[in-house]
Amino acid sequence: MRLPLLGLTVAICTIGCGTADDPPPTATTPDAPAEVSGVAGAEAAETPAQKTPKRRPRGRPLPAFSGWGLDGQRVSATDVLGKRLLLYFFNPDVRDAVPVTEAVNAIAPLRGKQNFGILGVATGATHARAEKFAATEGIDFPVIDDSSARLARSFGLREPLALIGADAEGFVTFGLTHLENTDAATLEKTLRANLRLPAAGPSPSRRPEAPDFSAKILDSDDRFELSAQRGNGVILIFFLHTCPHCHYALAALRDILESLPEDSRPTLVGIEVTGRTHAVRSRLKQDGLDFFPVLFDDDGSIQEAYGVFAGVPDIFFIDAEGQITGRLQSWNEETHPALARMRAAKIGGGPVPMLLNTRGYSGNETCGVCHEMEYETWKFTTHASAYDTLVKHGAENNGECVSCHVVGYDQPGGFVDPALTPQLEDVGCESCHGRGGPHLSPDFVQNGDYAPACETCHDPKHSLGFDYATFRPRISHVQNAGLLALPPEEQQRLLAERGRPGGSLLPTTAAFVGSDACRSCHAAEFETWASQPHAHAVASLTAAGKAADEDCLRCHTTGFGKPGGFAAALPAADQADLARVGCESCHGPGGDHVKDGAPKVGTILSLGDKCDSCVILQICGSCHDDVNDPGFEFEVQEKIDRQRHGTKEPGGKPKTAGSPRQPGATPKTAGSPEAARAIAAQG
Repeated sequence: MRLPLLGLTVAICTIGCGTADDPPPTATTPDAPAEVSGVAGAEAAETPAQKTPKRRPRGRPLPAFSGWGLDGQRVSATDVLGKRLLLYFFNPDVRDAVPVTEAVNAIAPLRGKQNFGILGVATGATHARAEKFAATEGIDFPVIDDSSARLARSFGLREPLALIGADAEGFVTFGLTHLENTDAATLEKTLRANLRLPAAGPSPSRRPEAPDFSAKILDSDDRFELSAQRGNGVILIFFLHTCPHCHYALAALRDILESLPEDSRPTLVGIEVTGRTHAVRSRLKQDGLDFFPVLFDDDGSIQEAYGVFAGVPDIFFIDAEGQITGRLQSWNEETHPALARMRAAKIGGGPVPMLLNTRGYSGNETCGVCHEMEYETWKFTTHASAYDTLVKHGAENNGECVSCHVVGYDQPGGFVDPALTPQLEDVGCESCHGRGGPHLSPDFVQNGDYAPACETCHDPKHSLGFDYATFRPRISHVQNAGLLALPPEEQQRLLAERGRPGGSLLPTTAAFVGSDACRSCHAAEFETWASQPHAHAVASLTAAGKAADEDCLRCHTTGFGKPGGFAAALPAADQADLARVGCESCHGPGGDHVKDGAPKVGTILSLGDKCDSCVILQICGSCHDDVNDPGFEFEVQEKIDRQRHGTKEPGGKPKTAGSPRQPGATPKTAGSPEAARAIAAQG
């Protein structure tokens, strides 16, 4: 369900700001708003999952807005509904607008493939100056002329540069301000993370080398050299001395280190990101946190090397060999203390305590501290990007979809939303092994058979052609272990191949009989199909002069080269019934279905009970791919609605010609009167 954009002011701030007197972050119930992450529902009574998934609390909607683009075209809020949006407010006269624009331009080419939009707002400068800046910097996305700063004020912005992200329904998902002295490469990484875009270049190795650095120690003439710490574990925290979340993290790290034996205790060192030396030590001493060496990153090079931007605390765990084994960003009182203690013990070389969440789900990182190989091989599966797939398609607010793309949906201590429970995104360890794995759920998997766990989501409605024996090797830790030793480029190539469905998704044992054989029983469906472009697919090839191109004929005919299907050696006029994208192109060959006395159920693929985006897209996508129809996957619902022809009347009786279309079959385009009425009707 789409909601209209409402005229409300949006307050944007960076992560980890405030005063040390703010209350600590805590977990909340699923129905209460929260500003920090946490395992929600941990105290709730253990009730079974609801049959109808709940809609989760949402953030603030974008204000309604409109304006004239630099190209003279009118742009309004309704024009950007339906996909994720990055709003880029910039003053062309500000020096820092150049690197920020460079970062935005770097992700702009991904808009079509990743299904998001970018809209610039040139504020506080003349139209001519904004035009010149856009041309000089190579901006190829629409830009609204906001020389009066009216739009910026409606968003509550008081800075010359800001980046605001919104989901497909117009609700704010993130905001970045304080972008002065920004490094373009670092900001690009942050934007990719917030918009859930693929990282630039190959994935890093399992344990990336910690960038070496040297920095002055506060209240000392000495310098800290990271390379001199080889042989000992190091915990490196980037913090702000006035940040309350940083103080909670430091207090937890102090207690963790004190609990470890001295001979297996890592070294804690902090980098204060503002460099205000006169106030740092006194503030830490005032709060009882004056127990570790504080360093300063005078030129920002250390923050750049570690990719630290717009959020503190940011904590790195570096082992005795100088490799980064883990990272914690921000601070969640519910989950991070246990995870930090396990990681600290690990890099210190001592025994690692098993600190699982006994009242909820623990998340993949907790499992990965001990089960390293399994955790790393999991990253190579499509399970590891399951939630990003929802965001990419604008389905992250559809409870039915979310339930199979996260861990513990609608279960006590399970996934609530990305803000509260980011550790439970994606199809994780506990999706297959149970809450807490065999440690807490020893009976979840019986006799090593994971098929029942897989089939809770890979059912006929959502996963056409799923075969446990064929699919399991794709996510097998043992069979994927060899990937860890391959070069990153080779890893990416193999992963791309494994992401493609294997084999035909349609039944192939029967012979094709043509669409005319379907007409007598499915007259209404045939009538609807006959008025659509699919019914004239070869005619379109003839008009384009490609009627003899076999590569084209494979997708423009029925059953090309298969028993009973279209034969390239015969004239198209002699097989007119097959010289089109017919019924069997989507439902499979009908040879068995039309036999006298043959059972009608199970001999043909019914699509009326299937999930459009999960199953029908798999069939359509075999021809409507990135090469032939880029962007189709993001328009599949609208295109299916245009030619949806139903299945049967209530009670199982086949439809007759002239029967009304199924409810919901009339297409509704975003911004149309029909869409507006639908939105109003849905509240």
